[in-house]
Amino acid sequence: MAEKKKILYIVEAMGGGVFTYIVDLANELVNKYDMYIAYAVRKQTPKNYKDYFDKRIHLIEVKNFGRAINPTKDIAAFFEVKKIAAEVKPDVIHLHSSKAGAIGRVAFDGKIPMFYTPHGYSFLMENCNPTKRRVFKLIESVCAKRNCTTISCSVGEHQETLKLTKNAAYVNNGINMKELQEIVNQTEKVAHPFTVFTLGRICYQKNPTLFNTIAELLPDVRFVWIGDGELREELKNKNIEISGWVDRTTAIKYAVNADVFLLPSRWEGLPISLLESMYMRKVCVVSNVIGNRDVIHNGENGFVCSKIEDYISAIKGAQNEQGYLKERAYQDIVGVYNTKVMAKQYSSIYQNAMLNK
Repeated sequence: MAEKKKILYIVEAMGGGVFTYIVDLANELVNKYDMYIAYAVRKQTPKNYKDYFDKRIHLIEVKNFGRAINPTKDIAAFFEVKKIAAEVKPDVIHLHSSKAGAIGRVAFDGKIPMFYTPHGYSFLMENCNPTKRRVFKLIESVCAKRNCTTISCSVGEHQETLKLTKNAAYVNNGINMKELQEIVNQTEKVAHPFTVFTLGRICYQKNPTLFNTIAELLPDVRFVWIGDGELREELKNKNIEISGWVDRTTAIKYAVNADVFLLPSRWEGLPISLLESMYMRKVCVVSNVIGNRDVIHNGENGFVCSKIEDYISAIKGAQNEQGYLKERAYQDIVGVYNTKVMAKQYSSIYQNAMLNK
């Protein structure tokens, strides 16, 4: 039997949606490839993160990865990932998130087929000051000239990539339907008032201020924010409940017993929480940004909103939704946005790269 080809993932942002994405994709691909993941632990990384991975996956911690730009640590991380790759001898290297993308594209010359997935470009983050965003854009522009293919998580991100390099492709984010369905099946469904929920960190990107304003204008509706974060104080309206950080099963329980998924983010990659809500047949009401509008088509499988009135009328309309939107959203996940489809597409990209190197 031929020896399995080795794939090395280098991941700096092992938290939130990126963590779920890496777990699902690696667990799916390990049947075909020898999977290695070089990663850094973040505050949002689950304590028992190793339990999420298939036992056949090799996990290697990168000690010097840090989120912020720090020349000393970044140079140390550069040598650390070079050393890991020299030991693993991978057939393909895939860099995930901007820090790993910058360090990896400088560290490797592209003789080994190399891919990079941004998971939301840093220069699109509105909470960074303009100078910082220009620096991020410059780093991306310089790195884009390296011998590496950028694989975006959504059509919108792909369109941004094409402004930097033609060496680009995209594979839509997908969710693990089987795992989610198992949790949903074990979840108790309870009678509840009409409920609007969101899931994620209470931070600038997720726009808690707008979430609070919407709740204020719909005083008879119950709102739930599943998660916690630095801007918790922004959610001050009486009809908002904050769950705090909870485990996955508890988060799904909240979602199952709610009606509308509200995502008023200022920017997105392609959010896993949105895909999961579509699968759970929730009416999805989202902001008009890349990622959100790539999967939600206004009035067809959910609502895309540009101004406050849009959100209010969408949520009011959702109270009388006949099920068509929800069913259409669910079918989109079954047909397109799931781990099986995603892994198949990545596998064929990796295979082609290995054949053509």
